[in-house]
Amino acid sequence: MTGTPSRVFVARLAGIAVFDPAGDQIGRARDVVVALRPPPRPPRVLGLVVEVPPHRLVFLPITRVTNIDAGAVIFDGRINMRRFEKRESETLALGEMLDRTVELKEDGEKAIVLDLGMEQTRTRDWLITKVAVRRVGPAAGRGHGARLSLRRRRGETFVVDWDAVSGLTTVEEKQGAANLIAAFEQMRAPDLANVVHELSAKRRVEVAAALDDRRLADVLEELPEDDQVEILGELGVDRAADVLEEMGPDDAADLLGELPAEQREQLLALMQPEEAAPVRRLLTYADNSAGGMMTTEPVIVSPDATVAEALALIRNSDLNPALAAQVYVCRPPTATPTGRYLGTVHFQRLLREPPPTLVSAICDTELDPLRPSRSLETVASYLATYNLVSVPIVDEDGHLLGTVTVDDVLDHLLPDDWRESVMDAPVEETDEEEEALRSAVGDGERRVERR
Repeated sequence: MTGTPSRVFVARLAGIAVFDPAGDQIGRARDVVVALRPPPRPPRVLGLVVEVPPHRLVFLPITRVTNIDAGAVIFDGRINMRRFEKRESETLALGEMLDRTVELKEDGEKAIVLDLGMEQTRTRDWLITKVAVRRVGPAAGRGHGARLSLRRRRGETFVVDWDAVSGLTTVEEKQGAANLIAAFEQMRAPDLANVVHELSAKRRVEVAAALDDRRLADVLEELPEDDQVEILGELGVDRAADVLEEMGPDDAADLLGELPAEQREQLLALMQPEEAAPVRRLLTYADNSAGGMMTTEPVIVSPDATVAEALALIRNSDLNPALAAQVYVCRPPTATPTGRYLGTVHFQRLLREPPPTLVSAICDTELDPLRPSRSLETVASYLATYNLVSVPIVDEDGHLLGTVTVDDVLDHLLPDDWRESVMDAPVEETDEEEEALRSAVGDGERRVERR
């Protein structure tokens, strides 16, 4: 591999772009697949897990990678687009090996795995040869090991050879996930959800436990319902309630709707009353109605707000782009259900007006809002007819209850299992070279013929 460094640390590969020989990006690296072998033989690198649009994980054999550098992986242009399925004999370097507790053979101390270094041999095979660790425990004995521990204190990080540690080939009952999360820190929630979906049930729970409430809420919103229910059930009721509070009310209502009534009521009772109230309201509407699809947290301003104030609100980077596209003008109170709904101002109109202008002077009052009982088809037709990205939903007294955005509509127009369909696309044709590489593990492994 011309230009490839002699050693590559796998955590640095997380999220980097993968290019074909023409320079076209086909996806991003998400993990490294290795085959563990009997000690003292180091693990063999089989390939990369690459995410290609739309959120499909595929396997790229390491034999087809021609170059790896700090910012990109380049391969020879041949890749099988069938969905990646981890085999029993395979291990994910990032997903399963980071954060493991190992023992340092030199002094018996415990350490946490921070990263793994892989190197290419003279025979062009890639092996995991180095382990970056952080010392966490006291020495098990005295003598020479004790003297070494004086030089290497608890909390110290350093790199050792693969055969200098033990415990990496065994499954740890309670494994942390801090370093795995750090490797994917910059990843968007839908992409991280795809990675989490591919982990074992045990590892999913460990990752969920290590994520902060806000990040976990974002990831849960992007996962299939079965994964959501599984993770929520393992969190413990107090933390589950905290995470539900961080989710959008509509997403929280959808998730709670999948739970037994007794469990749902227990979690709602543990949530802050002001957070639980909109969720309870959403649960009263039919799933495919405007009320069942809406979010209760659109951007709302009072009539005396200025254009400058409205623009400041939609600049919030945490705001869904569809929600940021329109501002709703309502009489106080401006939290749903609001005072009387007066009209809507699109962000493009805000950009054309002087900052001191009152929003009440420029709001659109021509388009009628919809009632929460209206059907999915009605909402979709409304958005398509008027080329809008969201529609206001009001009650019979004209109070704004929420808004349905185009992404809410798409979510309901697609099949119920569309997330599973994207993440778990059917396995397609096999690839002889890939099969040979992934089958060549253990003492009887055979060399893959390279073209």
